[in-house]
Amino acid sequence: MLDLFNEIDRRGCRFVDLKVVDLSGRWRHVTLHRESFTEKTLEHGVGFDASNLGYATLHKSDMVIIPDPDTLFFERIGEEQVASFICDVYDADTLQPNAHDPRSILKNALKSISDIADEVFLSPEYEFHVFDEVRYSVQVNQIMLEVNSPEGFWNAPFEGEYFVGRKRGYHRIYPFDRFMELRNNIVEKLENIGISVRYHHHEVGSTQLEIEVNPTTALRAADGILLVKHVVRNVAEKQGFLVTFMPKPLNDEAGNGMHVHQYLTKNAENIFAGESRGDVSEKCLSYVSGLLYHCPALMAFTNPSTNSYRRLVPGFEAPTHPTFGFADRGAAVRIPGYIKEKKNTRIEFRTIDASCNPYLGIAAMILAGIDGIRRQMELDKIHGGALPSSLYEAAKSLEKDNDFLKEVFPGSLIEYWIKMKKKEHQMVMAIPHPIEYQLYFDV
Repeated sequence: MLDLFNEIDRRGCRFVDLKVVDLSGRWRHVTLHRESFTEKTLEHGVGFDASNLGYATLHKSDMVIIPDPDTLFFERIGEEQVASFICDVYDADTLQPNAHDPRSILKNALKSISDIADEVFLSPEYEFHVFDEVRYSVQVNQIMLEVNSPEGFWNAPFEGEYFVGRKRGYHRIYPFDRFMELRNNIVEKLENIGISVRYHHHEVGSTQLEIEVNPTTALRAADGILLVKHVVRNVAEKQGFLVTFMPKPLNDEAGNGMHVHQYLTKNAENIFAGESRGDVSEKCLSYVSGLLYHCPALMAFTNPSTNSYRRLVPGFEAPTHPTFGFADRGAAVRIPGYIKEKKNTRIEFRTIDASCNPYLGIAAMILAGIDGIRRQMELDKIHGGALPSSLYEAAKSLEKDNDFLKEVFPGSLIEYWIKMKKKEHQMVMAIPHPIEYQLYFDV
């Protein structure tokens, strides 16, 4: 523990930032002066009003956040070198992990599967859009959205420069790819704080980019999702850009998923690997079966925004049915065709997007797959219809199918989540859409 404080002082940090995720999946933070950050902080934490983060009611909202020493990283905020920690949420009176804390829920999920797997390894693919101007308004007399980007193909008639055409951006090279320098700067920051990046490239859509990280353990991967989004936004902001990870920011363009590659190990052996290259084990197929069987309910956590379902439509390499395939980019779950070694055997869950709370989304995903293993589900007996086409449908699916979560997820959290997601859907549906003017104004 002394080494931790010595490293903070060696780097000249005058401030320590404590980050905690709210229930929706957004980071919040509180900053301590270095003199106020002591061993007692690591033992007893810092008090906060949990009702503002979605963890509690106003009548019982006092909780504490306690830093996880293993999550220490350093970042520059303005002129300051700041030490940052990711925190867990504890009840103030008992100093026990709060039952609704997403990070603790993921920890408990991993403990609950120890008879099957010692570790779960994940590697997300981060897709996002970059803009230099974003304007939106929802008023009684105004509902509008306008975005712009130096790479936007819609500027081609006016600028006389190179542009990526509609749906033609995949792996395009400079000068069409205008954001290589931005991605290089982002990756440099990520590597400096301990996130190992496999590669980055331009994605299919105009102004759409991707960064893929290397596999790491599930809790570290979930922490990494919030950390990657944090770094991407801040590096882009310093270069004059705005970033969104929302699943479908542009009409008739590719959306942003967050495909998660994954495999499980037991006694340091990949339990998804079959007898030969490209082959998979029965446990792997049962895990996939669990994902597909529970996918409609699972999506309430992995695709928890109304915008998620604007991405999951035909024609954009996005899954619309609970299907499985080898090298099939339209499947909900696939095995990449480029895997060369048994130890690297993995599956890719393609439905999930970055609007999720990563701890809840990953915990639910793992528990769905593990349920398939425990029940020895057979892939050829999974015959699902279409995946939910709206957040309301996903919430209704979770209402019917949540037993696979109940060992870890509190029933009160599941009930609250269903209620909240139905409410979000109804709120969006109640607002007139501009295209309705195009279709119906003259009726």
